[in-house]
Amino acid sequence: MKILVTGAAGMLAADVIPELIKQGHEVIQTDINRRLPDIEAMDVTDTDEVIKRINEAHPDYVFHLAAETNVDLCEENPDHAYKVNMMGTENMVKACKKAGAGLLYISTGGVFDGKKDTPYIEFDETGPVSVYGKSKLRGEEVVRKELEKYFIIRAGWMVGGWQLDKKFVYKIVQQLKKGKRYLIAVSDKFGSPTFTKDFAANLMSVINAGKYGIYHMANKGTCSRYDMAVKIVEFMGLADEAKVEPVDSSRFPLPAPRARSEMIENRNLELLGINDMPRWEDSLGEYIIKNKDK
Repeated sequence: MKILVTGAAGMLAADVIPELIKQGHEVIQTDINRRLPDIEAMDVTDTDEVIKRINEAHPDYVFHLAAETNVDLCEENPDHAYKVNMMGTENMVKACKKAGAGLLYISTGGVFDGKKDTPYIEFDETGPVSVYGKSKLRGEEVVRKELEKYFIIRAGWMVGGWQLDKKFVYKIVQQLKKGKRYLIAVSDKFGSPTFTKDFAANLMSVINAGKYGIYHMANKGTCSRYDMAVKIVEFMGLADEAKVEPVDSSRFPLPAPRARSEMIENRNLELLGINDMPRWEDSLGEYIIKNKDK
């Protein structure tokens, strides 16, 4: 299969692209950021450029990974958020229709309002509270409205990339390596960790199932940032030395509102019998063991 990937310089693509190549697919890598020599320049917000490039490549699928995922930046600059996440997706939709290609659109558990006590499933009503979530939902809507051959896959709290992304897990590990033994972590917000390695390994099983629509694909289980921090300390072998204090999210005022819950459940994968995502604790342990000495 020939697959054109947008956002090829990002943390998710860093695991998705090698997995696709390993499985024997022909991959065309594109991004506005040419971080690696195999990446071809393409700005997803440039309509003419996107249509021309995809029409020339004539892929079987476009995997649209490019997005503005900085939640606070989106809140502070809504025009930028909608330009990338909505208009960029509109361009992909137009190009796919013209080239006869299928589209995979990566979305987020942030499209929900966070009021539900149990994990959200694909059939729940959406209601994002942040500009980021709203812009990603608008991208979903244009895909659903305009295309027949599409997969929308919502991920949870993305974990991957280590130095490339430097998110929560990376930061906690670095603090512990520098000798910090007292940590604080938010305990009143909940989500579903989604490890990019596991996401990449299970992605083609969804595509190959051939049933178009919306899917959730997160690691099994849910947690707070506090729960993750406690496990990180454990996997670093410091459970007897380091203490993690649970705190309210008001301790960390941020520009963008965060829903109380971004927990998601892979209900459609379960229905198809292909929910092979591991538990988040298992993947967290592997992730730390593999990367902690880098």
